[in-house]
Amino acid sequence: MQISFLRQKLIGPMALSFVTGISACSEPATEQVSAATESSIPDIVTDLAPAKEVQIRWTDYGIPHIKANSWEGLGYGFAHASASNTICVLAREFVTVRGEQAKYFGATDANVNQDAFHRALLNQNKLEEYLAYGSADSKAMDLGYVRGYNDYIERHRGRMPASCNNAPWLTPINESDLARINIGVGIRYGLGRVTNEIATSEPGLELAQLQPLDLEVDRNMIGSNALGFGGALTESGRGVLMGNPHYPWHGPSRFHMAHLTYPGEMDVMGAALITTSRIAIGFTEHVAWSHTVSTALRFTMFQLDLVPGNPMAYRLGDDVHDIEVIAVEVETPDGTATRSIHMTHLGPVVTGQGMPWTDQHVYVMRDVNYENYRSGDQYRDISQARNVEELRTALATHQGAAFVNTIAADRDGGALYADMSAIPNVSVELLTRCAIDTENPRIITLNGSDPSCDWQVDPSAAYPGLMPPSEQPSLITDTYVSNSNDSYWLSNPNTRLEGFSPIIGNEQTTRSLRTRAGLAMVEEVIDSGEKFTQDKVKELLFNHRHYGAELLLDEILEICEGQINLKEACTILASWDRRQDIDSVGAHIFNRFWENARGLSEHFAIPFDLDDPVNTPSGLTIENEETRALIIAALESGITSLQEAGIPLNAPWGDVQFAIRNGEKIGIPGGAGGQGLFSVITARFNAENGGYNPIIHGNSYIQTVTWNENGTPDADAILTYSQSPEPDSTYYSDLTKVYSQSNWIDLPFTEDQIQEQLVREENLRF
Repeated sequence: MQISFLRQKLIGPMALSFVTGISACSEPATEQVSAATESSIPDIVTDLAPAKEVQIRWTDYGIPHIKANSWEGLGYGFAHASASNTICVLAREFVTVRGEQAKYFGATDANVNQDAFHRALLNQNKLEEYLAYGSADSKAMDLGYVRGYNDYIERHRGRMPASCNNAPWLTPINESDLARINIGVGIRYGLGRVTNEIATSEPGLELAQLQPLDLEVDRNMIGSNALGFGGALTESGRGVLMGNPHYPWHGPSRFHMAHLTYPGEMDVMGAALITTSRIAIGFTEHVAWSHTVSTALRFTMFQLDLVPGNPMAYRLGDDVHDIEVIAVEVETPDGTATRSIHMTHLGPVVTGQGMPWTDQHVYVMRDVNYENYRSGDQYRDISQARNVEELRTALATHQGAAFVNTIAADRDGGALYADMSAIPNVSVELLTRCAIDTENPRIITLNGSDPSCDWQVDPSAAYPGLMPPSEQPSLITDTYVSNSNDSYWLSNPNTRLEGFSPIIGNEQTTRSLRTRAGLAMVEEVIDSGEKFTQDKVKELLFNHRHYGAELLLDEILEICEGQINLKEACTILASWDRRQDIDSVGAHIFNRFWENARGLSEHFAIPFDLDDPVNTPSGLTIENEETRALIIAALESGITSLQEAGIPLNAPWGDVQFAIRNGEKIGIPGGAGGQGLFSVITARFNAENGGYNPIIHGNSYIQTVTWNENGTPDADAILTYSQSPEPDSTYYSDLTKVYSQSNWIDLPFTEDQIQEQLVREENLRF
């Protein structure tokens, strides 16, 4: 089957009782808790009759299982559990979206600009709009989240992690703060990329005063992999999903694992960003899904024609509109700083190199996610879907996914790819008629003074200005789907998705080495006649294969022959297993070579072939003297950098790429996606630190999900950086050590599984 959707009991109020009597941010080790409290763990509450009761059961590795009999209770427990592991990071982000960075952390230009941006754009009118939208379910869950967060900090004052204990910025929140943080997550890759350029915009600035506009998402930095297998390719006939988002290892974009149960309404497990109040990637008894950052643009720029002699007025058809000046006062330790934010009917003015504010034109940004209030209902419906068809319907109904593709599988054997999300409705016809050539050719700029050039309104879309779901790419199949941050085009190489607006992505172009690595590994299994199992899918990621080396190393070794100064390094490379697990010897030599081989892609011998996009381009023109010189120079430079850093050429990869946790060095497998690693870890080479350290981003929450013969979810997962970012937490490094060994943990989803891994229990009343 292939269907292409091309057009279409702590007793007392607000009290809580700990089994251990110790704050969740600083628990004793799991083994100690289990041994010391085995006899004192209370009976599990199986019938939560009072709507104001919430049960949180904590299993190994600091995973909370929240159970409530109301949406409000579910939100309450989710906030409490998230705060238990991540309170300091979460509280700091509330400071950011309230526009209080300068107040608490100093009046730097960056802080003042960020504060002005958030105060102006997340204004009262915007917040009231957000809060008025959504179902009663979502509103109740958000209300519960606010209450749960506030109760947590009130009950734990003086017992927080060291990084925020008794901090003046650790304050209660309200529903507006939650709205601020939810909008902030959505605009992170649009308006959020140009906060300085919005906060400092003014007419007539000299070119030297303008900063380059950084408007493109670096998918080597923020990306993901996902694979969904349908019943035709699996041993069981049921679906198998592998979700592998690549996200930062530090800050508010970390994931946090949790399990949410509202009997009869929702039973979902997975992970949310620290700053989100819903499970974003996860599974249920019916479906499993993951996300990857999409190539679709979530904003466009608009060029507005100014009224001659008046830089504060612009033309809109036959009318003249004034640019609104929003004077923002930002509190700092030294007094008040002021900024002026300039707004139009389309969005804020953005001023930078290539888009200056002259006496003729001004540029503004319209961000689709600044108008996206639908994510809460979106993820409720995803969590309630019974198969991939219903999941796709949920995506199409709300279009609340902010900037991601969705890849899913179900227990009936279906697999789904979809970029059915919040995308501006910009057709090919509109681009042809309205696009303006600027110095930012990969960013769409439209004629904002022509009203017909605004995003088109389609009644079938969830919101005016959104591209309708029928014009967005999706595929349901019983074979497989894949995405590694390239466009939708090769989600399945045998069912190519084509004919969509360029605003969503490109077609018939070279795919990244990481995309090709994933597709090549899948096709190898298919060609062998082997069926996919959960273990086989796990192996695709944790074999840590270096696809770039598989393509090129043999020819590089040919060039090594006769190069006396390269003999030792090339001998090691010849024996390298072409993987990057922690025991691989030689991986660091190839990494340093690649990083110094600038322009290597221009020396492929076999060009891109539209008939074979998975395997081309390939090979090197080693008979070419320029190619040989480039390779030799890159090897020499790489070897020198290792020697200068005191790193032996025969060092295992885990000695060279590592994380430090409380002084302990933990080897980290995986490597650079740009080199063709499907298992992505990004870290810059730091000679002073002795290698690739610190880890910046990459593999984060990884899940592999299928269903057993009884239809029960079977989920293995890993959270690479562990549940807590706090050094004084038990859950600061435990999962990182598991990941270091390329191992997984069994996620306890059923009652029996939870009981087997139970560490402690909290019963809350709100």
